[in-house]
Amino acid sequence: MNTQTIVVATRNIGKLKEIRSLLKDFPVILKSLDDFGPIPEIEEDGETFDENAYKKASFTSRILGIPAIADDSGLVVRALNGEPGVHSARYGGDNLTDMDRCSLLLKNMNQHAERQAAFECVISIAVPTGAALTYEARCEGVIQDHPKGENGFGYDPVFYFPPLEKTFAEMSLDEKNRISHRGKALLEIKNDFDKILIWIRHQMPIFDRVTCQEGCHD
Repeated sequence: MNTQTIVVATRNIGKLKEIRSLLKDFPVILKSLDDFGPIPEIEEDGETFDENAYKKASFTSRILGIPAIADDSGLVVRALNGEPGVHSARYGGDNLTDMDRCSLLLKNMNQHAERQAAFECVISIAVPTGAALTYEARCEGVIQDHPKGENGFGYDPVFYFPPLEKTFAEMSLDEKNRISHRGKALLEIKNDFDKILIWIRHQMPIFDRVTCQEGCHD
């Protein structure tokens, strides 16, 4: 089977590393947006993770002309009425660091005894024609009252997973891939990936080869 190039529609090195780790045994080259020249920014203005994931994947695929994978993931906190939700990556403003966002979340949780939360993930795989496949998963946990752990990214240091008695930031990449929202969705993709590669090849547009007629010039 020929190697398939797919762009992961992100500049987040952590996400790219997770996806490469899970799909490393397949004939696929995974690139990120940083492997290409400047492309227009994608406005993530959907009201659901599903809408944002599809928008990112389909837009990127149309712009670059190759299949694209995009995820929209977020932290849904029960006591905060589902916040930060689809705004997880921009919670508190565009200029905050991951640790700033964790601190803001903990500040907003100060008056709440209810600590239940979940990470949700929707992954869209799109081709330039607009066709797409969708995978989704969820991981339940609780919000810690202080950050713990050095691994991962985003809200990992404050998201505690009771069955392993660790935050996501205390887990190895292999541990996290087995139980996280994105890991579960990617595992479904991994299990289906041979079929996905066939689907991609059937969906990709075929461009007619143009033969130069008499009188054509280079």
